[in-house]
Amino acid sequence: MPKMKTSRAAAKRFKVTGTGKLVRHKAYKSHILTKKTTKRKRNLRKATLLDESNVRNMKKVLPYI
Repeated sequence: MPKMKTSRAAAKRFKVTGTGKLVRHKAYKSHILTKKTTKRKRNLRKATLLDESNVRNMKKVLPYI
């Protein structure tokens, strides 16, 4: 059986916490920032946990992480 390949795109976007949960960064922070409030932009800076509905698929794509 050959080794499984890690999706490099996913590996760059997700990190694993000490307890094994996946962490992602929020979207909508790249451009057109003038019309977004300071509070909204500040909250987009923070990382958040990946939703449970996506965890199974991402663990499959990231076998060694």
